[in-house]
Amino acid sequence: MLGLLAATLTAATPPPKKTKWTSLFDGKTTTGWHRYLKTDTNGWKVESGALTTDGKQGDLVSDKEFENFDLEFEFKVQPKGNSGVIYKVLEDAQYNQTYVSGPEYQVIDDKGYEWRDKDGKLMKLNNNQLTAANYDMIPPGDLNVSKPAGEWNKGRILVNNNHVEHWLNGKKVVEYEYGSDTWKGMVAKSKFAKMPYANPHGKGKIALQGHGDTVWYRNIRVKEM
Repeated sequence: MLGLLAATLTAATPPPKKTKWTSLFDGKTTTGWHRYLKTDTNGWKVESGALTTDGKQGDLVSDKEFENFDLEFEFKVQPKGNSGVIYKVLEDAQYNQTYVSGPEYQVIDDKGYEWRDKDGKLMKLNNNQLTAANYDMIPPGDLNVSKPAGEWNKGRILVNNNHVEHWLNGKKVVEYEYGSDTWKGMVAKSKFAKMPYANPHGKGKIALQGHGDTVWYRNIRVKEM
């Protein structure tokens, strides 16, 4: 009798579902993407199997929203270039930029990027502005993993029940709990303190940032959890 009951229980328990990778870019078209708050993909094109832009017509966002996911992508940026991969993006007409609502995986020329402040002083990047940083929040734990401008890097963003990880070239460099008290404390000290970014939320779109510089993305795939 016990053996029969065990067999019945075993049969009634379905095996766990195996999640599969889904390509977000077919290497040939911009299918599955559109410009933020637009319906077109103007300013973005496919070149030698990579999505690329000069960044002058804004960010490209996924048609679909994601909540818990594992995202992998390869990227390279022009010398002195700047871009990023932004997630949990809320596409809403009241927001004019993707980063207003979502965290950013920084993509940038760590060595060559520079700018001038309001007084004309030449500025260098802070550690929380370097490649794979949670932009303006958490610096990468290893500053020597990023490859130079013009070379391909491999990025990964893992979001699982508010636990977030940034990986760069096979190494985990950022880890945090989205929406936690610690996270809220960091937001309060960042540029995002008064933005919708400061309000934790679940689902959002994935954005490739057009920041006015040339950047390339390829082999973009996601596994939902």
